[in-house]
Amino acid sequence: MSESLSQRIEQLGLHLPTPSQPIANYVNHVVTRNLLYISGQIPLIDGKPGFIGRLGEAISEEEGVSAAELAALGLLAQLSDALGDDLSKLSRTIRLGVFIAASADFQRQGVVANGASNLLVNALGDKGRHVRTAVGVSSLPAGVAVEVDAIFELKP
Repeated sequence: MSESLSQRIEQLGLHLPTPSQPIANYVNHVVTRNLLYISGQIPLIDGKPGFIGRLGEAISEEEGVSAAELAALGLLAQLSDALGDDLSKLSRTIRLGVFIAASADFQRQGVVANGASNLLVNALGDKGRHVRTAVGVSSLPAGVAVEVDAIFELKP
């Protein structure tokens, strides 16, 4: 299997976007010891926020899954940038956080979050398996339906 994340993504029929830049006073990622923290990523379509609305209202469950996958693709773009596209530097994915803008009665956050989880496992294999939190919230930046962040372990 290739050690280039961008090549692995292309094998899945996808393309890594250009890593987005922070829109406020924060950085895309931080490395401390052997941990890589990546800031929350939202679904971007041609560099603009996509999937605007909340699950259980304007956004269907299927669209939510697509939004989570698209946000995770942005997360993988940040990972590729942080690693110089060299997956041999990655030990494993530790945690994936998935935040889902949803109506008060929406209860299928886990199904939506699988869009992100499945992409990480498909792209990274066993290095993509992770613990996860899927949380429903009232709103997210730019009105998007999903935001994902992650913690990765790097090889010493």
